[in-house]
Amino acid sequence: MTAGDATAGCTLEALGEDAVLLRLGERIDPALNREVHALAARIARARPPWLCDIVPAYASLALFVDPAQAGDRFALDLVGEWLAQLRGDAVAKAPRDAAPVEIPVCYHPSCAPDLEAVAQRTGLARDEVVARHCADDYRVGMIGFAPGFPYLLGLDPALAAPRHATPRVRVPAGSVGIAGQQTGIYPGDGPGGWQLVGRTPLSLFDPRRDPPSLLQPGQRLRFVAIGLDEYNARMGAAHG
Repeated sequence: MTAGDATAGCTLEALGEDAVLLRLGERIDPALNREVHALAARIARARPPWLCDIVPAYASLALFVDPAQAGDRFALDLVGEWLAQLRGDAVAKAPRDAAPVEIPVCYHPSCAPDLEAVAQRTGLARDEVVARHCADDYRVGMIGFAPGFPYLLGLDPALAAPRHATPRVRVPAGSVGIAGQQTGIYPGDGPGGWQLVGRTPLSLFDPRRDPPSLLQPGQRLRFVAIGLDEYNARMGAAHG
């Protein structure tokens, strides 16, 4: 398979000299994203010595290789053949989902500066926005934007809200935001334009941990509402 050729609805293209990108589609879709993560898990189980890293996204999968070990095997057509063999049974042999990780979130106004605006935009009461945000499981569609930042699939469509026209210069670490049909969590202080509806005391990214990112692509999670006192107590314990 050569760059840009379509095979079984996919395309494979080179990313420089040490990576390839497999595109399974061009849309944000939970079913397509599950296929991406099933294939990533299947590749991880097969993991040849020339494979350095696997980076799944919403509808694509990047494979980074060690050219010194890959040799001729890094040719796109050979990589394509190898992927085609794995893809056939990736979904059928995908591991069962583990129980969702619980992420405590404080929805107090001091932690949720945009919650009232989201409530007004959606026509829902603040408590109903919180209840809906915590009602269902989410899946980590991909990690990106910043180390440990999870883009989450599964937001109630009624809670969809646009990004701010002018991003904030500083969003506090742990802020939970909504942008369009997505929700996500800022792992560290920094700029951002998402609608902030809560904040978690958990550390999403710590380079001293193994793995550094608390959440992994494909993982399920559920938000659990906590009060301001519990949030402050957890923050104090984490930084005490």
